[in-house]
Amino acid sequence: MAMGSRTIKRAYRYRFYPDPEQSVQLAMTFGCVRYVYNRALAERSRAWREE
Repeated sequence: MAMGSRTIKRAYRYRFYPDPEQSVQLAMTFGCVRYVYNRALAERSRAWREE
């Protein structure tokens, strides 16, 4: 990057409106993701304490 050049950062925001069936599917998916994340975090915390 040359001296004096500037980087422009942009952010885009998107919104979507799921229908009822999609809302149910999203809720189930996020529930599974939350479960897996919490299990992995618990295992990592356990390993940190014990090792």
